[in-house]
Amino acid sequence: MHDEFLCHVTAYGICGGQRVGVPLGTYRAPTLALALWWMRDRASWIAERLDPHPDNPNFPPNSIAPVAETVPDVPSLLRAWCGDAIQQELVADELAAGRLVRIATSDDTTEYELLAESVDALRMQRFVPALSTPAA
Repeated sequence: MHDEFLCHVTAYGICGGQRVGVPLGTYRAPTLALALWWMRDRASWIAERLDPHPDNPNFPPNSIAPVAETVPDVPSLLRAWCGDAIQQELVADELAAGRLVRIATSDDTTEYELLAESVDALRMQRFVPALSTPAA
């Protein structure tokens, strides 16, 4: 069982013709449950900022406008992922097995990526066995 997990959230877009990543947060989770909680929390955080409630007093009147029907609905996709118990269990199984998990979705301008991986698995990947030379 892997005990500690490194989680990242990044937004990717195009700037000056180049793909650019903007880190939105990193968390070193001491347990699998906290890694899953943090990923759901960040997915909800992104969804709320992309699709806030129109009556929210933090936004001036008429400052929020709907997007075209052809634009992928990232906030709904992220909210659905957060509420899908089967998906959460699959992510937990992958992380517990030491595998990298990547959840990504995009709209017409930006890709949003949530990554999580076992710190133990990272350490094991860095380990290189010492070379041995045959005895003369």
